[in-house]
This record gives sequence, structure tokens and C-alpha cells, in this order.
Amino acid sequence: MSIFKKIFKKSRSQEDGIFFDAIQKILGFPPNELIHYQKAFTHRSSGKLDSTGNPVSYERLEFLGDAMLSSVIAAHLFNEAPFGDEGYLTKMRSKIVSREHLNELGKDLDLIRFVESKVPVQHFGENIHGNIFESLIGAIYLDKGYPFCEKFIHQKVIIPYVDISRLEGKVISYKSLIIEWCQKEKKLFHYDIFEDNAIDGQRLFGVKLSIDGKVVAKARATSKKKAEEKASQRAYFAFQEKMDKK
Repeated sequence: MSIFKKIFKKSRSQEDGIFFDAIQKILGFPPNELIHYQKAFTHRSSGKLDSTGNPVSYERLEFLGDAMLSSVIAAHLFNEAPFGDEGYLTKMRSKIVSREHLNELGKDLDLIRFVESKVPVQHFGENIHGNIFESLIGAIYLDKGYPFCEKFIHQKVIIPYVDISRLEGKVISYKSLIIEWCQKEKKLFHYDIFEDNAIDGQRLFGVKLSIDGKVVAKARATSKKKAEEKASQRAYFAFQEKMDKK
């Protein structure tokens, strides 16, 4: 249940006070303008409008936070990996700000408890966690400026999670690895996708990955993208020795 709903019957000043304390604990410093953080957790379904009649949603702050996060991470990698060229730095930044990683960060901070929405929490997709993490960063930038935004990203992202040597070996897309290897080795590949149904009636997608006309991996998942990634991962482990030599 949203923290807003829990304190709905309290006065506005009590509500703001509880929210202020909770946000300050996450940030590590007191916010100046609480309204920025309230917007950072407002889902479009709430139907709220600002003073000029525009819909209030965390999505604009998410856009801003994404840019701030990328810039701070880029500057850190530029300074800490002087040996890396543009391609290397771009790949490393992608690993750090991957949707999967941002979702984990949002979950670790339990940010979803603050979301104000008319949609039940269980109906949100997995990416809501990463989206509101980015919107929180956008709110920090508007409220406190770049230095505080940079400090927050260092404390919550870079210090606990960014280990360049470890990230070098992290795979963020097995499908991309398979495609890159096949193109380099001039192998033909094809993902054959079909709908499937589990015993409980849940909609699933099946994938058969063929390389040079031979099926090398199969997988099922709740989305085409997940099924392709799972099949690619299985193919990678089957061909890992050959791929790692290249």
C-alpha cells in the first residue's frame, strides 16, 4: 500500500511531515521543496493536474533523471577508465544503467511504497522500480542542483555497485552476444517465435534458435524478448568455449 494511502486521513501537514522524514532517510539530506519528490512518485493514473492544467506524472522527472544518471556515470567512467575508448565506455555505462540494474536499485530502496496511483501496485510492470528511481534523481536535481544529484548517485549507485573489473565480465544481453558472434563467424541465425500455453492457461512464447539451419536452443517465457534472451543464454553456454576463443 502506498505511503500516501496509509496517511490519507491525516492532515496535510502531518502527511507532508511523514513523507519528508521518509524521503530524507533515503536521500541522506533534507529536501528543500517537497513538491518535486511528490511529483516523482505520482503515476499518471492519479489524474492530478499542476497549476497550469498539465497532467502530473513522474515521467518527465524520469526523463530528466535518466540524463543526470548517465552524465554522472559517464564522468566517473571517463576518470576511472582512462584506457577505455568510446565503445568501451559506452558499453560499460550501458551495463551500469541497464533496466535490470535500475529495477534492482528501486527495489532495494522500496520506492514503490511511495507511488500514488489509482492502479493497484500488483498491476505495475517490473520497470516501475527503475522508472521511479530515475524520477527521484530528477527530483533531486530540481530541488538541490547537480552537486547533490551527483553525491546521491555516487552513494547509491557507484560506491556499492560499480566495480569496473567485475563489470567487464558482466553480460547484459546474451542475444547480442550470439548475434555478434554469428555475424563475425558468418553463420546464419534465426529466432523462430511461436505462442504457447502453459497448463494453467498462462500465455507464453516459445522460441527456437537455429544456427546454420540447426536448432541449438529452445526456451519459453512470458514475453518474446524474455524467451529470445533465455534461448540465447542456453546457446551461449553451449558455444561458450568457441565464442571465448574469438
